Amino acid sequence: MNDQLILKFPSNNVYLQEDFYVSSSNKEAYDFINSWPKWYKRIVNVFGPNGSGKTHIASILKNKTSILETQSIELDDKILFKYKTKEALIIENLNESVSEEILFSIWNTALQDNKYLLITSYKPINSYSFILPDLKSRVNSCISIGIKLPNDDLIGVILAKNFSDKQIKVEKKQIDYIIKRIDRSYENISKFISILDKYSLKKGNPINLKLIKEVIKMI
Repeated sequence: MNDQLILKFPSNNVYLQEDFYVSSSNKEAYDFINSWPKWYKRIVNVFGPNGSGKTHIASILKNKTSILETQSIELDDKILFKYKTKEALIIENLNESVSEEILFSIWNTALQDNKYLLITSYKPINSYSFILPDLKSRVNSCISIGIKLPNDDLIGVILAKNFSDKQIKVEKKQIDYIIKRIDRSYENISKFISILDKYSLKKGNPINLKLIKEVIKMI
């Protein structure tokens, strides 16, 4: 593709609840977040591999209440003051290098002020090697819900629905080809569909295997 550089996928993703595909791999996390404010505990950890949809699930909470959102690497004392003005805090991508003192203070703020705290991470945070005994105790008491990357059936549903919505005609054997070769993350599946749609419109040609192969290589 000589003109592939003209296509730039948006860097700021917009996560809509209606675009989220519920399956056995993510239903527990989806149902729990969507049940707000009827959480049986106010602090929850949603964990899973990159691309499994943790950020999309977390974004559902944004439409339900006043939210403060931050990345783990951005946690500092200022977050504590800002948190007091919101009902919930989302900490994305928590890792073991986080300041334990700040995290412990945030945890206590959630408990003392009856606020909500949602933490996403690659693995369950109760498996982290925290040093502070009180923090370890807090972490072990929170809810941990795991999600997985989409399986073949779910990828097929996502592809078929999006192609149908965009009125793109794709044969089943082409969908099967994509399923076996595309990176198993919601983000890359979305990028693939968007780029394929743009190229098919630009070229004015039906989707073929050559175009599919080229777009897969791009992502």
